[in-house]
Amino acid sequence: MSTFTESEERQELRAQVRKLASGFGREYFAAKARAGEKTTDLWLAIGKAGYLGVNIPEEYGGGGGGIGDCAAVCEELAAMGCPLLMMVVSPAICGTVISRFGTEAQKHRWLPGLADGTSTMAFAITEPDAGTNSHNITTTATRDGDSWVLKGQKIYISGMDEAANVLVVARTSDAKTGKLKPCLFVVPTDAAGLTYTPIPMEMVSPESQFQVFIDDVRLPADALVGDEDAGLIQLFAGLNPERIMAASFSTGLARYALERAVDYVKQRSVFGAPIGSHQGLAHPLAQSKIEIELARLMTQKASALYEAGDDMGAGEAANMAKYAAAEAACDAVDRAVQAHGGNGVTQEYGVGGLIVAARAGRIAPVSREMILNFVGMHSLGLPKSY
Repeated sequence: MSTFTESEERQELRAQVRKLASGFGREYFAAKARAGEKTTDLWLAIGKAGYLGVNIPEEYGGGGGGIGDCAAVCEELAAMGCPLLMMVVSPAICGTVISRFGTEAQKHRWLPGLADGTSTMAFAITEPDAGTNSHNITTTATRDGDSWVLKGQKIYISGMDEAANVLVVARTSDAKTGKLKPCLFVVPTDAAGLTYTPIPMEMVSPESQFQVFIDDVRLPADALVGDEDAGLIQLFAGLNPERIMAASFSTGLARYALERAVDYVKQRSVFGAPIGSHQGLAHPLAQSKIEIELARLMTQKASALYEAGDDMGAGEAANMAKYAAAEAACDAVDRAVQAHGGNGVTQEYGVGGLIVAARAGRIAPVSREMILNFVGMHSLGLPKSY
């Protein structure tokens, strides 16, 4: 008989991640972020415990689990006040793409470091003139003997300063058609010709965003991941996990905000009673509980479909999950701030700083509008609008 509860192993994984993260917590995370420092010790602790590469095959140092396990780790970290953006990028996107499409040599070379956290990998797709429209990517890869030469630029690339390598989406010219097709390359972040500059962000996060400049970066033949002719399939293989992880990031953030709000309205008394007894506060928080649980359920569905090899079904569910989770997070954070009154915008109570992080979920890694386009076209069969 199938049930709607997660396996005992998954539930135990969540419990162990919460236990580990509780030794760090929101105060640690916010203090590091505000000081411009990194949460490397938390990252390495998760890696050492085996939770970072839980979705990477065992023969390459991982846990041999699925994307649902990785998403559970991401969610529980965020729910403990430590949302790690690079979990979405390094083990989930890069780890998945290399696990599915890399050669044996590439897997042995890159996956163990992704699994234990000692060699983080960034992911670079977005460009200044090709935000949502990935078909307009202009970063090109040209063959030169046994080498590839990459040229172009990227924007809003997370964690370049922490990553040993970056998985770059570039385009190669198809000799048969003359058209450009997407290909994926692993580029060392210290490669000659690769430079990056930080983008000042309003978000309270220890993980930085960068503009990346790729000026005739020369790479060996084996920097190309997978088949040169299957680039689009390989690219999309990384995007479903990205959406599933982004959904978990948002639901974890939402759970953290809701828990802070609930704790506060239980103990804060005005007019002779805890403010949580007033429906004006109780009902919005109850709404958030419902919205979060619905988003979590869709995220679990997306994970299950992805792990079953149903890429199209997973695409629909992952997009829906990501949409629902971002909406739930924005609402939960807004309600948490309101429930705290003036305390909601202080650093001491730690909910005001969540506003930008929650709001970013409606924009990245794919905007809510593009998800609505996807659902309109693919789920409802409506004509394409863009």
